[in-house]
Amino acid sequence: MKKPLIGMLATLLLAGATALAGAPGAAAAPSPTALAAAGTETQDQGPAAAQGQAQAAAVNFAGTVALSNCSGSLVRLPGSAANDPALVLSNGHCLETGFPGPGEVLVNRSSSRSFTLLNSTGAKAATLRATKVVYGTMTDTDVSIYQLNTTYASIQSRYGIAPLTISASHPVQGTPIKVVSGYWKKIYSCSIDGFAYRLKEGSWTWKDSVRYTSSCNTIGGTSGSPVVDVNTGQVVAVNNTGNEDGQRCTDNNPCEVDPNGVVTVRQGINYAQETYGIPACFAAGNRLDLTLPGCTLPRP
Repeated sequence: MKKPLIGMLATLLLAGATALAGAPGAAAAPSPTALAAAGTETQDQGPAAAQGQAQAAAVNFAGTVALSNCSGSLVRLPGSAANDPALVLSNGHCLETGFPGPGEVLVNRSSSRSFTLLNSTGAKAATLRATKVVYGTMTDTDVSIYQLNTTYASIQSRYGIAPLTISASHPVQGTPIKVVSGYWKKIYSCSIDGFAYRLKEGSWTWKDSVRYTSSCNTIGGTSGSPVVDVNTGQVVAVNNTGNEDGQRCTDNNPCEVDPNGVVTVRQGINYAQETYGIPACFAAGNRLDLTLPGCTLPRP
């Protein structure tokens, strides 16, 4: 999981940077201004990217959040109501309690974590605070969902910022996407190159992961960033890792495993975990219910 900040230290040292890169779950991190100014984008070349560029103005930082060590987003489900308690989406490996172990699932754990909510330009709009970790795991997927002590309506009224919507549809190969990092205030533009049947990294294995085209060269601190379909403006995945050194299935070097067990290593390529399965696990009022029909998220 290079995307929280692990694996950045060597890169920064080689670049002559003096800031320290903290381990996942730690607050220490280099200044965001060291690598990117607000709104900076990296662009994929090709037809899909051109389509994404034509619609780029629709995707900005509004609704994204910065964590102490990662990125995230203020999100709603397709059935969420304005007065429901608001939710924040990030990675399981970004939890303040550290990496969940293989097979470990956290549900409704108390949390007072704070999040910096950004406006469309990437400026701070507010500080939001959690009441609990609704769901967190690194098994099959890499996701954390926090519940806040306020509602969507209250956030909209006070700060003029609406949540991003999590799509309930499986993402599509070739779709132009943007990975929006609230931590770095940077937007990466590329396309969905395809899907990894299994993505294995160290002790963890994830199912049906999104593979980016090469222009989404995400770095430490972009973990948890929403992956936004530029055609719909909806969240289709959450950014989580990439193969840094070309190693095979090790920490910070995930490998793809196909249904026949064939392993493929793609150095420099980055990945995200799909989010379309999340809405099926929530009842009215943004209440998590892992027993709902169609809910496939791992259970404790």
